[in-house]
Amino acid sequence: MIGSGQLARMSVGPAAELGITLSVLATDPDDSAALVAAHAPVGHHTDLDRVVQFARHCDVITFDHEHVPADVLAAVAELGVPIHPDPSALQFAQDKLAMRIRLTELGIPCPRWASATNAQEVTAFLDRIGGPVVAKTPRGGYDGKGVRVIRAADDIADWLTRASEADPLLLEELVDFVRELAVLVARSPSGQAAAWPVVETVQTDSICTEVLAPAPGLSPDLAAAATEAGLRIAGELGVTGVLAVEMFEIAGPDGRNGFVVNELAMRPHNSGHWTMDGSVTGQFEQHLRAVLDLPLGAPDAREPWTAMANVLGGDLTELYSTYRHIMARDPHLKIHLYGKSVRPGRKIGHINVSGSDLDDLRERARHAADYLRGVIDE
Repeated sequence: MIGSGQLARMSVGPAAELGITLSVLATDPDDSAALVAAHAPVGHHTDLDRVVQFARHCDVITFDHEHVPADVLAAVAELGVPIHPDPSALQFAQDKLAMRIRLTELGIPCPRWASATNAQEVTAFLDRIGGPVVAKTPRGGYDGKGVRVIRAADDIADWLTRASEADPLLLEELVDFVRELAVLVARSPSGQAAAWPVVETVQTDSICTEVLAPAPGLSPDLAAAATEAGLRIAGELGVTGVLAVEMFEIAGPDGRNGFVVNELAMRPHNSGHWTMDGSVTGQFEQHLRAVLDLPLGAPDAREPWTAMANVLGGDLTELYSTYRHIMARDPHLKIHLYGKSVRPGRKIGHINVSGSDLDDLRERARHAADYLRGVIDE
Protein backbone atom coordinates (compact mmCIF):
# COMPACT_ATOMS: atom_id res chain seq x y z
CA MET A 1 0.00 0.00 0.00
CA ILE A 2 1.40 3.39 -0.99
CA GLY A 3 0.92 5.75 1.96
CA SER A 4 1.09 4.94 5.65
CA GLY A 5 -1.53 7.07 7.38
CA GLN A 6 -4.60 6.08 9.34
CA LEU A 7 -6.28 4.20 6.48
CA ALA A 8 -3.26 1.99 5.92
CA ARG A 9 -2.97 1.45 9.67
CA MET A 10 -6.57 0.23 9.93
CA SER A 11 -5.99 -2.17 7.03
CA VAL A 12 -3.23 -4.02 8.90
CA GLY A 13 -5.62 -5.95 11.18
CA PRO A 14 -7.94 -7.23 8.43
CA ALA A 15 -4.90 -8.15 6.31
CA ALA A 16 -3.44 -10.20 9.16
CA GLU A 17 -6.76 -11.97 9.71
CA LEU A 18 -6.81 -12.98 6.05
CA GLY A 19 -3.17 -14.10 6.10
CA ILE A 20 -2.15 -11.28 3.75
CA THR A 21 1.22 -9.54 4.12
CA LEU A 22 0.49 -5.82 3.93
CA SER A 23 3.53 -3.67 3.13
CA VAL A 24 3.28 0.11 3.37
CA LEU A 25 5.52 2.72 1.80
CA ALA A 26 5.98 5.12 4.70
CA THR A 27 7.01 8.74 4.41
CA ASP A 28 8.52 8.50 7.89
CA PRO A 29 9.28 5.50 10.16
CA ASP A 30 7.00 7.05 12.79
CA ASP A 31 4.00 7.24 10.46
CA SER A 32 0.76 5.80 11.77
CA ALA A 33 0.80 2.57 9.75
CA ALA A 34 4.58 2.15 9.91
CA LEU A 35 4.29 1.65 13.66
CA VAL A 36 2.20 -1.52 13.23
CA ALA A 37 2.95 -2.90 9.74
CA ALA A 38 5.43 -5.75 9.56
CA HIS A 39 7.08 -4.27 6.46
CA ALA A 40 7.26 -0.49 6.15
CA PRO A 41 10.14 0.79 4.01
CA VAL A 42 10.58 4.55 3.96
CA GLY A 43 10.03 6.58 0.82
CA HIS A 44 7.88 9.43 -0.50
CA HIS A 45 5.01 8.76 -2.89
CA THR A 46 6.43 11.36 -5.32
CA ASP A 47 9.84 9.63 -5.52
CA LEU A 48 9.53 7.61 -8.72
CA ASP A 49 12.59 5.43 -8.15
CA ARG A 50 11.64 4.64 -4.57
CA VAL A 51 8.05 3.78 -5.45
CA VAL A 52 9.19 1.52 -8.30
CA GLN A 53 11.64 -0.23 -5.98
CA PHE A 54 8.83 -0.77 -3.48
CA ALA A 55 6.40 -1.99 -6.15
CA ARG A 56 8.81 -4.66 -7.45
CA HIS A 57 8.21 -6.61 -4.24
CA CYS A 58 4.40 -6.36 -4.34
CA ASP A 59 1.76 -8.57 -5.92
CA VAL A 60 -0.86 -5.78 -5.93
CA ILE A 61 -0.60 -2.02 -5.34
CA THR A 62 -3.31 0.07 -3.68
CA PHE A 63 -3.39 3.44 -1.94
CA ASP A 64 -3.86 5.20 1.38
CA HIS A 65 -4.55 8.46 -0.51
CA GLU A 66 -5.05 9.75 -4.07
CA HIS A 67 -1.98 11.97 -4.39
CA VAL A 68 0.50 9.70 -6.22
CA PRO A 69 1.63 11.56 -9.39
CA ALA A 70 0.67 10.23 -12.80
CA ASP A 71 4.27 9.63 -13.93
CA VAL A 72 4.91 7.52 -10.83
CA LEU A 73 1.76 5.47 -11.47
CA ALA A 74 2.79 5.00 -15.11
CA ALA A 75 6.21 3.70 -14.05
CA VAL A 76 4.60 1.18 -11.70
CA ALA A 77 2.17 0.09 -14.41
CA GLU A 78 5.12 -0.66 -16.72
CA LEU A 79 6.29 -3.27 -14.21
CA GLY A 80 3.10 -5.21 -14.78
CA VAL A 81 2.07 -4.99 -11.12
CA PRO A 82 -1.73 -4.67 -10.81
CA ILE A 83 -2.78 -1.23 -9.54
CA HIS A 84 -6.16 -0.79 -7.82
CA PRO A 85 -7.82 1.50 -8.50
CA ASP A 86 -6.29 1.76 -11.96
CA PRO A 87 -4.76 5.16 -12.84
CA SER A 88 -7.44 5.59 -15.51
CA ALA A 89 -10.04 5.61 -12.71
CA LEU A 90 -7.92 7.29 -10.05
CA GLN A 91 -7.62 10.44 -12.16
CA PHE A 92 -11.25 11.26 -11.38
CA ALA A 93 -10.50 11.35 -7.65
CA GLN A 94 -7.28 13.28 -8.18
CA ASP A 95 -8.77 15.96 -10.44
CA LYS A 96 -12.14 17.47 -9.49
CA LEU A 97 -12.56 19.10 -12.89
CA ALA A 98 -12.00 15.80 -14.70
CA MET A 99 -14.55 14.27 -12.32
CA ARG A 100 -17.15 16.96 -13.10
CA ILE A 101 -16.69 16.52 -16.85
CA ARG A 102 -17.02 12.74 -16.69
CA LEU A 103 -19.99 12.65 -14.29
CA THR A 104 -21.81 15.21 -16.43
CA GLU A 105 -21.20 13.02 -19.49
CA LEU A 106 -22.72 10.10 -17.59
CA GLY A 107 -25.80 12.10 -16.62
CA ILE A 108 -25.03 11.88 -12.88
CA PRO A 109 -26.62 14.82 -11.00
CA CYS A 110 -23.99 17.48 -10.23
CA PRO A 111 -24.04 21.12 -9.10
CA ARG A 112 -23.89 23.63 -11.94
CA TRP A 113 -20.22 24.19 -12.71
CA ALA A 114 -17.68 25.81 -15.03
CA SER A 115 -13.94 26.02 -15.44
CA ALA A 116 -12.18 29.41 -15.32
CA THR A 117 -8.74 30.79 -16.07
CA ASN A 118 -9.39 34.54 -15.75
CA ALA A 119 -11.49 37.11 -13.94
CA GLN A 120 -13.89 37.55 -16.84
CA GLU A 121 -14.87 33.87 -16.80
CA VAL A 122 -15.31 33.96 -13.02
CA THR A 123 -17.54 37.03 -13.27
CA ALA A 124 -19.61 35.46 -16.05
CA PHE A 125 -20.28 32.37 -13.91
CA LEU A 126 -21.17 34.49 -10.87
CA ASP A 127 -23.65 36.43 -13.01
CA ARG A 128 -25.17 33.20 -14.35
CA ILE A 129 -25.59 31.68 -10.89
CA GLY A 130 -26.79 34.95 -9.36
CA GLY A 131 -25.05 34.56 -6.03
CA PRO A 132 -21.91 33.32 -4.31
CA VAL A 133 -20.15 30.30 -5.80
CA VAL A 134 -17.59 27.77 -4.64
CA ALA A 135 -14.14 27.99 -6.21
CA LYS A 136 -11.87 24.94 -6.03
CA THR A 137 -8.35 24.08 -7.03
CA PRO A 138 -9.00 20.85 -8.95
CA ARG A 139 -6.03 18.99 -7.47
CA GLY A 140 -4.70 18.51 -3.96
CA GLY A 141 -7.50 19.89 -1.78
CA TYR A 142 -9.20 18.03 1.07
CA ASP A 143 -11.04 18.80 4.34
CA GLY A 144 -11.89 22.27 3.09
CA LYS A 145 -8.40 23.08 1.79
CA GLY A 146 -8.28 24.44 -1.75
CA VAL A 147 -11.92 25.57 -1.47
CA ARG A 148 -13.27 29.12 -1.18
CA VAL A 149 -16.74 30.62 -1.25
CA ILE A 150 -16.47 33.72 -3.42
CA ARG A 151 -18.65 36.67 -4.40
CA ALA A 152 -16.25 38.34 -6.82
CA ALA A 153 -13.28 37.41 -8.98
CA ASP A 154 -11.02 39.40 -6.66
CA ASP A 155 -11.68 36.79 -3.95
CA ILE A 156 -9.45 34.35 -5.85
CA ALA A 157 -7.09 36.82 -7.52
CA ASP A 158 -4.09 34.91 -6.15
CA TRP A 159 -5.37 31.63 -7.61
CA LEU A 160 -6.07 33.23 -10.98
CA THR A 161 -2.44 34.33 -11.33
CA ARG A 162 -1.50 30.63 -11.43
CA ALA A 163 -4.46 29.41 -13.53
CA SER A 164 -4.01 28.44 -17.19
CA GLU A 165 -5.78 26.55 -19.96
CA ALA A 166 -3.87 23.47 -18.85
CA ASP A 167 -4.61 24.10 -15.18
CA PRO A 168 -7.94 25.97 -14.78
CA LEU A 169 -9.96 26.49 -11.64
CA LEU A 170 -13.26 24.76 -10.96
CA LEU A 171 -16.31 26.89 -10.14
CA GLU A 172 -19.50 25.38 -8.71
CA GLU A 173 -22.80 26.76 -7.54
CA LEU A 174 -23.14 27.03 -3.78
CA VAL A 175 -25.66 24.25 -3.20
CA ASP A 176 -28.55 24.95 -0.85
CA PHE A 177 -28.66 21.46 0.60
CA VAL A 178 -30.75 19.72 3.22
CA ARG A 179 -27.83 17.63 4.53
CA GLU A 180 -24.77 15.73 3.37
CA LEU A 181 -24.92 12.05 2.44
CA ALA A 182 -22.34 9.47 1.45
CA VAL A 183 -22.64 6.28 -0.56
CA LEU A 184 -19.87 3.74 0.01
CA VAL A 185 -19.46 0.92 -2.50
CA ALA A 186 -16.81 -1.66 -3.33
CA ARG A 187 -16.04 -3.19 -6.72
CA SER A 188 -13.64 -5.95 -7.71
CA PRO A 189 -11.69 -6.32 -10.99
CA SER A 190 -14.07 -9.10 -12.04
CA GLY A 191 -16.99 -6.63 -11.70
CA GLN A 192 -18.63 -7.84 -8.48
CA ALA A 193 -19.94 -4.89 -6.47
CA ALA A 194 -21.49 -4.29 -3.06
CA ALA A 195 -22.93 -1.21 -1.36
CA TRP A 196 -23.35 -0.30 2.29
CA PRO A 197 -26.41 1.63 3.52
CA VAL A 198 -26.43 5.33 2.62
CA VAL A 199 -25.21 7.43 5.55
CA GLU A 200 -25.53 11.01 6.75
CA THR A 201 -22.30 12.89 7.40
CA VAL A 202 -22.16 15.88 9.73
CA GLN A 203 -19.49 18.51 9.09
CA THR A 204 -18.04 21.04 11.54
CA ASP A 205 -15.71 23.70 10.11
CA SER A 206 -15.30 21.60 6.94
CA ILE A 207 -14.28 18.50 8.93
CA CYS A 208 -16.50 15.44 9.26
CA THR A 209 -17.30 15.06 12.95
CA GLU A 210 -20.13 12.52 12.87
CA VAL A 211 -21.58 9.78 10.65
CA LEU A 212 -25.06 8.28 11.13
CA ALA A 213 -25.76 4.91 9.56
CA PRO A 214 -28.16 4.58 7.90
CA ALA A 215 -29.08 8.19 7.12
CA PRO A 216 -32.10 8.87 9.37
CA GLY A 217 -35.37 9.66 7.62
CA LEU A 218 -34.00 9.04 4.13
CA SER A 219 -36.77 8.00 1.76
CA PRO A 220 -36.37 4.49 0.30
CA ASP A 221 -36.61 5.90 -3.23
CA LEU A 222 -33.81 8.41 -2.65
CA ALA A 223 -31.66 5.78 -0.90
CA ALA A 224 -32.11 3.47 -3.88
CA ALA A 225 -31.32 6.22 -6.40
CA ALA A 226 -28.20 7.32 -4.50
CA THR A 227 -26.98 3.73 -4.20
CA GLU A 228 -27.62 3.07 -7.89
CA ALA A 229 -25.62 6.20 -8.75
CA GLY A 230 -22.70 5.07 -6.58
CA LEU A 231 -22.63 1.63 -8.16
CA ARG A 232 -22.97 3.09 -11.65
CA ILE A 233 -20.09 5.53 -11.07
CA ALA A 234 -17.89 2.67 -9.88
CA GLY A 235 -18.73 0.61 -12.94
CA GLU A 236 -18.51 3.38 -15.56
CA LEU A 237 -15.21 4.71 -14.20
CA GLY A 238 -13.76 1.24 -13.73
CA VAL A 239 -13.10 1.73 -10.02
CA THR A 240 -11.65 -1.23 -8.11
CA GLY A 241 -11.59 -1.21 -4.32
CA VAL A 242 -13.71 1.01 -2.11
CA LEU A 243 -15.32 4.14 -3.57
CA ALA A 244 -16.93 6.86 -1.48
CA VAL A 245 -19.40 9.15 -3.26
CA GLU A 246 -20.10 12.28 -1.23
CA MET A 247 -23.49 13.86 -1.99
CA PHE A 248 -25.73 16.76 -1.07
CA GLU A 249 -29.39 15.96 -0.46
CA ILE A 250 -31.45 18.74 -2.01
CA ALA A 251 -35.12 19.67 -1.75
CA GLY A 252 -37.15 18.98 -4.88
CA PRO A 253 -39.82 21.30 -6.29
CA ASP A 254 -42.38 18.49 -6.08
CA GLY A 255 -41.62 17.76 -2.43
CA ARG A 256 -39.47 14.75 -3.31
CA ASN A 257 -35.82 15.28 -2.43
CA GLY A 258 -32.97 14.55 -4.79
CA PHE A 259 -29.18 14.67 -4.69
CA VAL A 260 -26.12 16.03 -6.43
CA VAL A 261 -22.64 14.51 -6.22
CA ASN A 262 -20.05 16.59 -4.41
CA GLU A 263 -16.79 14.59 -4.51
CA LEU A 264 -15.31 11.12 -5.00
CA ALA A 265 -12.73 9.27 -2.92
CA MET A 266 -11.29 6.00 -4.23
CA ARG A 267 -10.16 4.38 -0.99
CA PRO A 268 -11.56 3.51 2.43
CA HIS A 269 -13.14 6.72 3.66
CA ASN A 270 -14.13 8.55 6.82
CA SER A 271 -17.80 8.05 5.96
CA GLY A 272 -17.22 4.29 6.16
CA HIS A 273 -15.47 4.02 9.53
CA TRP A 274 -18.77 2.97 11.08
CA THR A 275 -18.59 -0.27 9.06
CA MET A 276 -15.68 -1.54 11.17
CA ASP A 277 -18.12 -2.43 13.95
CA GLY A 278 -21.57 -1.73 12.49
CA SER A 279 -21.63 -3.96 9.40
CA VAL A 280 -20.96 -7.60 8.59
CA THR A 281 -17.95 -6.64 6.47
CA GLY A 282 -15.96 -3.52 7.31
CA GLN A 283 -14.60 -1.26 4.61
CA PHE A 284 -10.95 -2.18 5.20
CA GLU A 285 -11.49 -5.91 4.82
CA GLN A 286 -13.74 -5.22 1.83
CA HIS A 287 -11.11 -3.06 0.17
CA LEU A 288 -8.54 -5.84 0.52
CA ARG A 289 -11.00 -8.40 -0.84
CA ALA A 290 -11.79 -6.14 -3.78
CA VAL A 291 -8.23 -5.29 -4.85
CA LEU A 292 -7.26 -8.99 -4.56
CA ASP A 293 -10.34 -9.95 -6.59
CA LEU A 294 -11.70 -12.13 -3.80
CA PRO A 295 -15.47 -12.56 -3.36
CA LEU A 296 -16.85 -9.51 -1.55
CA GLY A 297 -18.35 -9.75 1.92
CA ALA A 298 -21.88 -8.82 2.91
CA PRO A 299 -22.28 -5.07 3.60
CA ASP A 300 -25.40 -5.48 5.78
CA ALA A 301 -25.73 -3.49 9.01
CA ARG A 302 -25.54 -5.54 12.23
CA GLU A 303 -27.83 -3.22 14.22
CA PRO A 304 -30.62 -0.76 13.32
CA TRP A 305 -28.26 2.21 13.87
CA THR A 306 -24.57 2.99 14.23
CA ALA A 307 -23.22 6.38 15.27
CA MET A 308 -19.61 7.29 14.53
CA ALA A 309 -17.95 10.30 16.18
CA ASN A 310 -14.55 11.50 15.04
CA VAL A 311 -12.00 12.23 17.74
CA LEU A 312 -10.20 15.50 17.08
CA GLY A 313 -7.00 16.53 18.79
CA GLY A 314 -7.37 18.84 21.79
CA ASP A 315 -5.62 19.59 25.06
CA LEU A 316 -4.86 15.97 25.97
CA THR A 317 -1.71 14.49 24.47
CA GLU A 318 -1.58 11.22 26.42
CA LEU A 319 -4.78 9.40 25.47
CA TYR A 320 -4.32 6.01 27.11
CA SER A 321 -5.17 7.49 30.51
CA THR A 322 -8.72 8.21 29.27
CA TYR A 323 -9.54 4.58 28.53
CA ARG A 324 -10.48 3.55 32.06
CA HIS A 325 -13.23 6.18 32.32
CA ILE A 326 -14.59 5.72 28.78
CA MET A 327 -14.61 1.93 28.83
CA ALA A 328 -16.14 1.70 32.31
CA ARG A 329 -18.84 4.28 31.50
CA ASP A 330 -19.89 2.54 28.27
CA PRO A 331 -18.63 -1.02 27.62
CA HIS A 332 -20.43 -1.10 24.25
CA LEU A 333 -18.22 1.59 22.69
CA LYS A 334 -15.59 0.69 20.13
CA ILE A 335 -12.55 2.97 20.27
CA HIS A 336 -10.23 3.31 17.26
CA LEU A 337 -7.15 5.55 17.60
CA TYR A 338 -4.70 6.07 14.77
CA GLY A 339 -1.36 6.40 16.54
CA LYS A 340 -0.98 9.99 15.36
CA SER A 341 0.63 12.78 17.31
CA VAL A 342 -2.03 15.04 18.83
CA ARG A 343 -2.57 18.59 17.64
CA PRO A 344 -5.72 20.73 17.85
CA GLY A 345 -8.32 19.86 15.22
CA ARG A 346 -6.43 16.89 13.78
CA LYS A 347 -8.37 13.64 13.28
CA ILE A 348 -6.73 11.20 15.67
CA GLY A 349 -9.40 8.51 16.00
CA HIS A 350 -13.07 7.68 16.04
CA ILE A 351 -15.72 6.08 18.24
CA ASN A 352 -18.39 3.62 17.05
CA VAL A 353 -21.47 2.54 18.95
CA SER A 354 -24.44 0.54 17.61
CA GLY A 355 -27.98 -0.14 18.85
CA SER A 356 -31.65 0.71 18.46
CA ASP A 357 -31.86 4.29 19.85
CA LEU A 358 -30.09 6.71 17.54
CA ASP A 359 -30.30 9.76 19.81
CA ASP A 360 -28.79 7.78 22.67
CA LEU A 361 -26.03 6.42 20.43
CA ARG A 362 -25.10 9.90 19.22
CA GLU A 363 -24.86 11.23 22.77
CA ARG A 364 -22.69 8.32 23.89
CA ALA A 365 -20.32 8.52 20.92
CA ARG A 366 -19.98 12.29 21.26
CA HIS A 367 -19.37 12.07 25.02
CA ALA A 368 -16.51 9.62 24.50
CA ALA A 369 -14.98 11.71 21.70
CA ASP A 370 -15.20 14.87 23.81
CA TYR A 371 -13.60 13.10 26.78
CA LEU A 372 -10.70 11.96 24.59
CA ARG A 373 -10.33 15.50 23.34
CA GLY A 374 -10.30 16.95 26.86
CA VAL A 375 -13.46 19.01 26.33
CA ILE A 376 -15.12 17.30 29.31
CA ASP A 377 -13.66 15.50 32.33
CA GLU A 378 -16.59 13.44 33.61
